[in-house]
Amino acid sequence: MDLIFFGMQGAGKGTLGKTVAENYGMQIFETGAELRKLAQEDSELARKIKSIIEAGHLVSNEVVMEIVENFMNNLEGNSPILFDGIPRKIEQANSLNAVLEKHNRNYRAVLININKETALKRLTTRRICNICKTVYPADYQEENCPNGHPLETRKDDTPDAIETRLNAFETETKPAIELYKDKLIIIDGEPQIEEVKILALEALDKVMS
Repeated sequence: MDLIFFGMQGAGKGTLGKTVAENYGMQIFETGAELRKLAQEDSELARKIKSIIEAGHLVSNEVVMEIVENFMNNLEGNSPILFDGIPRKIEQANSLNAVLEKHNRNYRAVLININKETALKRLTTRRICNICKTVYPADYQEENCPNGHPLETRKDDTPDAIETRLNAFETETKPAIELYKDKLIIIDGEPQIEEVKILALEALDKVMS
C-alpha cells in the first residue's frame, strides 16, 4: 500500500513520514531529493532535467511524473512508496493518480491535520541544522544538533513567506486533498510529535497490515 502524505507547513509531515516509512519498510519519494539524486547521474532523464534547470525554467508537472515513473521502475522488490510533498495541486494529483493506477499501485492518502495558529507558532520557532538538514521544534532546547552542528532559523521562515506558504496550502493543496476523500486517513497533528507518531501508527496499522 502506497501512502500520499499531506500536511500544512509545520504539521511535522517530514518527521512523521520518516517514522512511518521505517515502520512499514517504505521508500520515500520527495521531488527535491529525487532532483538532487538525478543531478548526480548521467541518464537521459537526468540530462533532460539538467537542461531545464540550467535554462532557468521550473520542472513541469509532466517531467515530475517522469521522475515518479523512474523512481517506481527502480524500486527494490516493489517496495511500498510514501509520497512526501506531492501532489501540491489538483492537476498534479490527477497526474499522480493516473501513474499509480497505470502501475497497479494500491494507495491511500494521509492528512496530518493542524490549524493555522499551530502552524504559525511552530514555523516561527523551529530551527534547522544546515548540515544534517533536520528540523528541530521549539521545545528542542539545545543550541546544536546531536552531531554538534549549530541550529539556525530557516531563511524562508519569515512571516511573509510563511503566510504565502500557508495560503498556498489552503487555496491549492486542500482542493487536491478533496480528490482523496474516499481514501483519506486523518491524523491529529496538534499533540507533541511523539504522541502524533503513536496515533499515526495506530491508524495506519489497520491499512498497512
